Amino acid sequence: MARKAIIAREAKRERLVKKYADLRAKLKADGDWEALDKLPKNSSSVRLHNRCQLTGRPKGYMRKFGINRVTFRQMALAGKIPGITKASW
Repeated sequence: MARKAIIAREAKRERLVKKYADLRAKLKADGDWEALDKLPKNSSSVRLHNRCQLTGRPKGYMRKFGINRVTFRQMALAGKIPGITKASW
């Protein structure tokens, strides 16, 4: 599991992106780059990183499910993800 501080930092970035999304879009449309530079750096959506919703693991993230591959496999084998079965042929 990822450190709590890293998970909290990512949550803070998500809040900043939501807070400044409309203002950033307006400033970009107007071409006001100086005002855009004065906004917090973490308010840019480019700085977000996909992390597992359950463990916070940054690698092996599966976008469709919002979790990493390790957690996905554990949940799939336990039958906690509907419609997912282990392949056999």
